[in-house]
Order: sequence, then C-alpha cells, then structure tokens
Amino acid sequence: MDKNKKQTINPGLYLVSTPIGNMEDITLRSLNILKKSDIILCEDTRRSGKLLSHLQIKSKLLPYHKFNEKKVSKNVIESIKKNKIVSLISDAGTPTISDPGIILVNKCIEENLNVSPIPGPSAVTAAVSISGFYDKYLFYGFLTKKENELNNALKSLRNLDYSIVFFIPASKINFYISQFKKYFSDRKILIAKEMTKMHEEFIRDKVLSIKSLSQNLKGELTVVLSEKIVDKNIKKEIDESVKIEIKKMLKKYSHKDVVEFISKKENLKKKIVYNFCLKIKK
Repeated sequence: MDKNKKQTINPGLYLVSTPIGNMEDITLRSLNILKKSDIILCEDTRRSGKLLSHLQIKSKLLPYHKFNEKKVSKNVIESIKKNKIVSLISDAGTPTISDPGIILVNKCIEENLNVSPIPGPSAVTAAVSISGFYDKYLFYGFLTKKENELNNALKSLRNLDYSIVFFIPASKINFYISQFKKYFSDRKILIAKEMTKMHEEFIRDKVLSIKSLSQNLKGELTVVLSEKIVDKNIKKEIDESVKIEIKKMLKKYSHKDVVEFISKKENLKKKIVYNFCLKIKK
C-alpha cells in the first residue's frame, strides 16, 4: 500500500479512542477521522470541547450518554443513512469500554451500516502492560456498590486464575480494597493513578499488605489484581503433632475457625485442613 495514500473514509460510525491523560497520545488516524466527521458524539461536551479545541478541530459535538442513548441513536442512524460520517468518543480511552455506545453499535449492525474501530489509548491495556502480572487477563470494569451483588460478583471471580482489571472511583478505593482482602488474599495488586499525566503513580503491593490510600484522591483508578500467587513453601501434608492439635481445637471451636487458624499457622492449604476436619467428625 502507498504510504502517502490516505485511507478512504466512508459514511458510518467510527469509534475513536482519545487520550486518557496525555494529549500527545492521540493518533494521526484519530485526528484525520475527527476532522472529517460530520458529527462527533461525546459524553460531556465541555470536556470533549477542550480536547477538540486543543486539536484545532471544529466538528459538531453532540451529547451522547446513558440518559439519552436510545433517543440519540435513532437520529444518528438516520444521519449515517444520509452518508454522514459519525464519530463516537468517550471522556477518555476507548469508546464502549465501560462507557455508552453498545446500543448504537448494535443498531448499526442491525441496519448493516459501517462500524469501524480507530484504536488508540486504553487504560486497561496500559495498566496490564506495566503490571508484571499474567498477560491472560479478564477486564471486569466497574464493580457494583450493592453489598449482596458485590459479594456474588467477587465470589465468582476469586477462583479464576487470571489477572483481573477493574475501574474504581478514587473516592471508593479503600472500600473495595477491604473487599479484595476478603476474596483475593492470594494475589498482588497494582493501582494505577493519573496514568500518562504529570503526577502518574503506580502503587504495587500484596492484597493482604496494602494500606488504605489518601482520602483526597479524585477521578477514576485502574486496578489490576494478579493471577493467584502459588506459595512454593506451602505444606502438602499435616504433621502428626498438628493433627492432635486440630482434634483438641474441634472440641472448642467451629470447623471454619479451626481451618482458618491452622492453615495460616502451619502454612497448609485450607482444603487439606478442611478434609482432615471432616474425617475426624465422621
């Protein structure tokens, strides 16, 4: 392909990735698409207006968020049918990833209209790439605030031996850290703050060891939990002296408490202690 020949921009919907902080991360292709767009859909016209002003783009901005998504999608479909070029951008990063856009994308697919991704900045891949964790990962997005739903979600995730990525409001990070300690005690954690910006910071620790963070944090954090950490020194058999201790403890304490105490004290897998306790009770 001729390097000097620009890609033809056909009518349709373009999902354009925008910088997650540093304005220099905008791609040349993103710039070209945005400049040629008849309509640019965005979550917040004030925020996106600043970006487009910086990029010297005067295309028409149209609010597109979770409260007007269905209504606006119908009008956008009609515009595309009239051979308009429409771009969708989020406040930062890649559109539709924990942001509005899925309804519009599906409507375009149903109508057999062109939908094209314009790759670029992504908080998810940026955080995973510098985490040092397993590169097979699950992106979850935002966690619910409702206690029952949250417990169910974390229970379903804790046995997956992949890295897991979350978006978390900075003001809620300490609450979610406390929940992670309950369900992901066998993992490491990376908290990415202000990625690509002047005050970029990466906080690394074990889930069990990490302390509460400053209450003055703002915005959103990208949090990556590692795959499960395998302790090579963990014992696979219960010593005879420990078996005697377990038998004595079961007379005073609950099955669950004994398993918790002995597994930590003796560096044994909970399942091994649990099965031995069951054997005694039978």
